[in-house]
Amino acid sequence: MQLRPDALDAHLAQALAPLYVIASDEHLLALETADKIRKTARAQGYTERGVLTVDRHFKWGELHASGQSMSLFGDKKLLELRIPTGKPGREGGQALQSYAGDAPPDTVTLITLPKLDWQTQKAAWVNALQKSAVYIDIPLVERTQLPAWIGARLAMQKQRADRQAIDFIVNRVEGNLLAAHQEIQKLGLLHPEGQLSFEQVRDAVLNVARYDIFKLNEAMLAGDVERLVRMVEGLKGEGEPLPLALWAVSEEIRTLLKLRTGLDQGRPLAVLCKENRIWNQRERLMGTALQRLSLNTLVSAQQEAAQIDKMAKGLRATHHVGDAWDALLQLGLRVAKG
Repeated sequence: MQLRPDALDAHLAQALAPLYVIASDEHLLALETADKIRKTARAQGYTERGVLTVDRHFKWGELHASGQSMSLFGDKKLLELRIPTGKPGREGGQALQSYAGDAPPDTVTLITLPKLDWQTQKAAWVNALQKSAVYIDIPLVERTQLPAWIGARLAMQKQRADRQAIDFIVNRVEGNLLAAHQEIQKLGLLHPEGQLSFEQVRDAVLNVARYDIFKLNEAMLAGDVERLVRMVEGLKGEGEPLPLALWAVSEEIRTLLKLRTGLDQGRPLAVLCKENRIWNQRERLMGTALQRLSLNTLVSAQQEAAQIDKMAKGLRATHHVGDAWDALLQLGLRVAKG
């Protein structure tokens, strides 16, 4: 059945369906939707998880085998099938039709697709999924819809801004939802709940360029230790907000972790970068960093960033106000050195 994205929460409050499909080119919203399904599945005892990614080396027999395989501990399973191209081919189309008609027991299957073109939408395998699965087609957020979307996201973190401030964000992000999401997160880090002034919004959006936060990330990705130390000390000495610097570093670590996971599953870096809207020099820097960073290192770095966030918020005792800055520097060095 077709399900509107805004009806998902109410649906998940009931029994989970055995099969879900998410189709979208809006990567942020697709990721958030998938995360809601994963979280609900874990809460309902689907503790085992398998991930299959369809690439040119993929064998469609793996889908049937994964669905039929029993856990050694009898756990219920969440099985994810990712089809980045949206083109499973003839064999894949037949396998999907068969799977949709006979979904395995004790398994929730989550299939993720890009937005399908009009011709693909008429395919028999798509029709089979739409009939058998909970099919969530997430449209792009158009530029004209972006002000309302930003306002709603600010409200979720109990902040609000007038139309002039929201339009300023819209013009800066140029329709990029991921960029808008990052700006909204930044406002939540820098300012308390309530009404945001235009000046607060403007300064928060512009200070990335003013304080060279992104260049800090460049130094970390490139493994330029001397430059990284110099920039962290400079930001600290100028009295810049630690939460903003930590946010920038943490976002980069999260992105690296997604890319590393994909690479370890055998997916090409170019495809992963395209999915995450990483282009040009940043793509090259990511490639350089990933050559020296393992999955375990990145998972550990992400955990370390969470501890620094607690230090910055006063949730962990520190001996000196500079301790959190020092911890941030050590985190950056860990990523820079690998």
